[in-house]
Amino acid sequence: MPLIGYARVSTEDQTPLPQSQALKSVGCAEIHEEQASGGNRARPVLARVLERISKGDTLVVVRIDRLARSLSHLLEVIERLEAKGAFFRSLMDPIDTSSPQGKFTLQVLGAAAEFERALIRERTKAGLASARTKGRIGGNPGLRARDPAALRKVRLAREDGYIERLNETAQDWVPHVRRMRPDMAWEDVLRIVNGPLPRERQWTQSRLLRAVNAYVRDGFLPPTVLDRAGRRETNDRLPAIVAAIKGADPDITLQAICTRLEAMRERTPRGRTSWQPSSVKMLLERAERLGLLA
Repeated sequence: MPLIGYARVSTEDQTPLPQSQALKSVGCAEIHEEQASGGNRARPVLARVLERISKGDTLVVVRIDRLARSLSHLLEVIERLEAKGAFFRSLMDPIDTSSPQGKFTLQVLGAAAEFERALIRERTKAGLASARTKGRIGGNPGLRARDPAALRKVRLAREDGYIERLNETAQDWVPHVRRMRPDMAWEDVLRIVNGPLPRERQWTQSRLLRAVNAYVRDGFLPPTVLDRAGRRETNDRLPAIVAAIKGADPDITLQAICTRLEAMRERTPRGRTSWQPSSVKMLLERAERLGLLA
């Protein structure tokens, strides 16, 4: 069972060496290091690890907080691993999803998170009901009076909540947008983003543009991603798409690219719906000549 290590530090002054040594000591032949805030879910190194991890692999961290700072993020990552048939293990915490004990601990954590959300909902309902029985109207008085300061607080809270929800999915779309825009049209970026995602998690173009605008506003993405896409020759479009898929996962096989293109309903240069590795290889060679492959 291959062990894949992930080490994260937050500041320039820190070094991931102690974490890497601990991961190496338990048999991690492959270790990925990243410098990023634990609260930021849009981490490119972690995104690549989750994209490339295979069935039977185990993602290993020294402590849970090296991977996630919130229970919701931890459960989301583990859910992605389980969807690929992979496992998760923390050296200093009682979680190893390849063992019955570790799975039980994870179930307890998930139940605790749901219980906490239910308590918050019940407290809110009880508070509003109590206020009504005493003749008070629930809610913020400042909002009822249309006070600008109160309205601004609510707007900022909503924006923070929206960014928090975006952070939960950032690894699905941020690396693609950062790499492909503005060289590719939004329609093609959207199809590549949605390619590996289940239907219930796929994006619409309007939702993706709203998310990108929010990340640009907060400095998570450069403003250049919103620039107008340059006009591309018709016969250069397919090489650009194949290059983008290859760029997201340099180890992807020709057959896997075929599968991705078919899922995107992309037709071959001859207009067929079924792709062959030889066609993908030809397009990759053209993409390299055009300078589209890093």
